[in-house]
Amino acid sequence: MKYSVVTNYVGGATTEPAAALLDVFDPSEGSVISKVSLSTAAEVDHAVQTARLAFPDWSNTPIKDRVQVFFRYKALLEQHIEELAALITEENGKIYPEARAEVERAIESAEFACSLPQIAAGEILEVSRGVDCRIDRCSLGVVASITPFNFPNMVPNWTIPNALALGNTMILKPSELVPLSAMRIAELLEKAGLPKGVFNVVHGGRDAVEAICDHPDIEAITFVGSTPVAKIVFRRGSQQLKRVLALGGAKNHLIVMPDADRELAAGNIVASMAGCAGQRCMAASVMVAVSSTDHVIQRLVEIARELVPGKTLGPVISAAAKERIERYIDEAEAAGAKVILDGRRVTVPGKEGGFYVGPTVIDGVTPDMRIAQEEVFGPVLAIVRTKSVDEAIEIENASPYGNAASIYTESGGIAKYVASKAS
Repeated sequence: MKYSVVTNYVGGATTEPAAALLDVFDPSEGSVISKVSLSTAAEVDHAVQTARLAFPDWSNTPIKDRVQVFFRYKALLEQHIEELAALITEENGKIYPEARAEVERAIESAEFACSLPQIAAGEILEVSRGVDCRIDRCSLGVVASITPFNFPNMVPNWTIPNALALGNTMILKPSELVPLSAMRIAELLEKAGLPKGVFNVVHGGRDAVEAICDHPDIEAITFVGSTPVAKIVFRRGSQQLKRVLALGGAKNHLIVMPDADRELAAGNIVASMAGCAGQRCMAASVMVAVSSTDHVIQRLVEIARELVPGKTLGPVISAAAKERIERYIDEAEAAGAKVILDGRRVTVPGKEGGFYVGPTVIDGVTPDMRIAQEEVFGPVLAIVRTKSVDEAIEIENASPYGNAASIYTESGGIAKYVASKAS
């Protein structure tokens, strides 16, 4: 293996490996590059107790002093951006430009945290003569963040800088599929001067997540991942009276009108469909083609065909993900849809073991097909045809997912109409 076994990071030091280990793959080659610990509830508790001990000193440190850590951390992210991007590419499979852009977003998050002394200040209101009402913002205690595989650097940094700058101590549970970036984040925070025990990393799967949800000394949880798991985390954490922010999946609909700009619409749709191999909650997954839009479909297929797996299109995260995505395509085809660009069973020369799915466009999809209803999380676009914009809106509104919908048209009136009706 290229990397040693990935263990927990608690109290400023790595721990002994857990009894159970999981292989960590390089998705572009299908090779094992490390193994990661699968933590038990006892190991989660050890990290939480360490964070509890660190909380009093850290929360009593003035916020203007706490954010100095993040000025230095931001500078370290900038200094190591190429290395961090390469690590993302290795464990997640993203092509380098996408990985670098991810780190750039993480840098923005760290920069925002540096402004918190101005944003998070309390207030004093004179509500009556001689009577003041004071509002103070207080640190919660130990908080936890459970993050997904698709953005191993950016999503953790949505929470880490803000939670820590506001005086909390923290447990990060990264996806067990991409544990390496989380450990590098811990190293850079330590180098930036973060005191030991303030930030801790616990690796694992379901057992670790359940232990975090149930632990009485964790005050709040953030979660990003699939919708079914988001619902479980929200319910389980809320039952323990924790504050829970749980972000789930999506089924984003792109409504294309006949007057849409051909080049702009086609290029934008392909970029949304295939960026990060479609493994984004904001990825385009359903194009709702209203009336005569064959000119746009033809052009987007031409653009998508130019994507080269292994060069301009990365792999999906695992062999299981590749199999699942291709099964969606098989089922749609068997149900009567037409695969007009087929990315199944793609191999990349020299990387035959990689988990690649080529760009795929499926026409003639009906709203009742699974591929039109469920999150595929791959570089696959399903095209549903309608006769009217109202029919398109009805299809979009029927989806239980609700992240985004887009309209491609040159009519301001139509755009405004869709924006007012879509939900």
